[in-house]
Amino acid sequence: MRFLFGIVVGILLTVGSAYLFDVTRKGEGPNGADRQIVNWDVVQAQLKILSGNIQDSWSRLTGRKAE
Repeated sequence: MRFLFGIVVGILLTVGSAYLFDVTRKGEGPNGADRQIVNWDVVQAQLKILSGNIQDSWSRLTGRKAE
């Protein structure tokens, strides 16, 4: 159990540190454009798809209709 907790904490620390780095970094591109490590718009879209898939799977597992 501690091993799984450690994995989850490690993932959260990695994503959180990448986010903080992107937020606090000054733009180095042309005209001060941001050059982020992570494309957060793509991450948001993928998380939305993932949560929809999880909700659909849960609905099928419990026998409820999707809302």
